Amino acid sequence: MKKKIITVILAAAMVGTCLMGCGNGSKTEHDEAAVTLDIAYQYGLAYAPLMIAQEQGMIEDAYEELTGDEVVVNWNQMSSGADINTGIAGGSIQVGFMGIAPAITGVSNNVGYKIFTNLSGQEHGLMTNDTSITSLADLVGSDKQIALVNIGSIQHITLARALVNANLDAHALDANLVAMKHPDGKTALESGSIPCHLTSSPYIFQERDNESLQEIPGVNEVFSVEDSFIVGVASENLNAENPQLYEAICTAIGEAIDYINENTEEAAKVTCVYDGNDEETELQYLEKGYYSTQTKGVFDLAVFMAENGFIEKAPEEFYDLAFNNVTGN
Repeated sequence: MKKKIITVILAAAMVGTCLMGCGNGSKTEHDEAAVTLDIAYQYGLAYAPLMIAQEQGMIEDAYEELTGDEVVVNWNQMSSGADINTGIAGGSIQVGFMGIAPAITGVSNNVGYKIFTNLSGQEHGLMTNDTSITSLADLVGSDKQIALVNIGSIQHITLARALVNANLDAHALDANLVAMKHPDGKTALESGSIPCHLTSSPYIFQERDNESLQEIPGVNEVFSVEDSFIVGVASENLNAENPQLYEAICTAIGEAIDYINENTEEAAKVTCVYDGNDEETELQYLEKGYYSTQTKGVFDLAVFMAENGFIEKAPEEFYDLAFNNVTGN
């Protein structure tokens, strides 16, 4: 059963104390405000472990086990990694989950966070409703729009890597890009409002099942399902000033990932409510994803981004991007 976080106000107890003549109502050590944690995340099955952690109160439980105290966790769904960067930079968000590309950009731009965990890898694909488009080269020099979640997103960088892999310029399609949330991009593609959509699970699976759409090759060749797609970032202030809360978050995300990997059918019953799929379809989608706390390909991606002008300077080592507890590359 999901644990309910209750902020306890000891007003009644204080009144009782006053009536007994034991003081003038001054605060006790128990009157301190509850610890709060603001988390931001985005759309799609790539965030499935967060649905589990939220539903089962895993962060709250881990923090209570470590400290004996309670934490109030506020979950905020946002449209893009750029929005999360703004929230963390402004101090309204302490933890965010986003595509690896905007996370690298945020660290590079000194937003004030580092990667604290991997979350998932997922399939990506570039779909079209235009039968005349059979390759990336067909799009270069055209005015055909490509919807993806945001400029500078992992989808954008993946498209750039696919272009380079096809011996084309990494920025050859920058002018064709239109920022849309994943579900909005899917709707626009299926309605014919835009000709192309680069997306991830579960939307890519749904689009592949649509016989009126076809996939443009190139994306899967440069981004595998095991590559880090979604990562968690935590503010450096949180890491330094509340190490127990930081540890509780790391523990809870690891437990949520383990739950998905070990109890996939049960997990699907939870996540399908968030995604709007039936349980059977949700299970199929979950089984196609890759959920792990260990990062993969992060440093190489950062080098590519620097070499192609997406960030100013490549990191010197992996731990310029991630906290020391993170395993991977």
